[in-house]
Amino acid sequence: MKKHTRLIAAFLALVTLFGLFAGFAQPAQAAETTSVSAIKKRGTIKIAVFGDLPPYGWVDKNGKRQGYDIALAKQVGKDLGVKVKYVQVNADSRVDALNSNKVDLVLANFTVTPERKQVISFAKPYMKVSIGVISPKSKPITKISQLKGKNLIVNKGTTAEQYFTKNSKGATLQKYDSKTQQFNALKNDRAAALADDNSYLYAWVKNNPKYTVGIKHLGPNQYIAPGIKKGNKSLLNWTNKEITKLNNNGFFDKNYKQNLKPYFGSDVTAKDIVIK
Repeated sequence: MKKHTRLIAAFLALVTLFGLFAGFAQPAQAAETTSVSAIKKRGTIKIAVFGDLPPYGWVDKNGKRQGYDIALAKQVGKDLGVKVKYVQVNADSRVDALNSNKVDLVLANFTVTPERKQVISFAKPYMKVSIGVISPKSKPITKISQLKGKNLIVNKGTTAEQYFTKNSKGATLQKYDSKTQQFNALKNDRAAALADDNSYLYAWVKNNPKYTVGIKHLGPNQYIAPGIKKGNKSLLNWTNKEITKLNNNGFFDKNYKQNLKPYFGSDVTAKDIVIK
């Protein structure tokens, strides 16, 4: 009986030890699945993009992906020598998509913030933006003090949400999951204004002339960069070199002219967006 008990105890100890080794191995294995060598081996890179945010990432009427971030994603795939698998995300699911290994890279108008840098890594930025506020031309919001006591629309997981959570200025925030939802809410008069990155607010009002970017700039300049899982030094180093190379050969100027300029009015120029 004692011998039987000792055998059971030894078996349980081995199971526990195996479990500990497996636990230690999992993070390393997870990191390896997103390294440059792993991506090249499987022949595909998984890139998180938006599907409803023209002119950065959206699906056109023919079902094809278009936009500034999409052009960058295609170039990344080409230079890596692999196919691109697009994974559509909302703003508040970008970090989780990386940390759960659903994607290798995020190219979804991803603004660098101190909070995000604690949980993921960012490569070199490729675009600069700021927070802006749009409102109906018939009832324009031209200064932040006008938001006191009014409803303000933001998209969950964005820098606009973070900014107004800290600096509400008396506004009541309405938070939506997607870009489509937030702009529909504004059109349906659910709030006095909407806050988001100013660059695509300029693009949106060009197609929706009843609205205006009444507040063009809030807070400091911010930067858009590729998001990468923490610890993935292989892909981070490669992406940094890629951004530098593309900047030097004029890729971003060309990308701006093709994918952004047609959507902007005279309020925005290449130097407002492209980082030299």
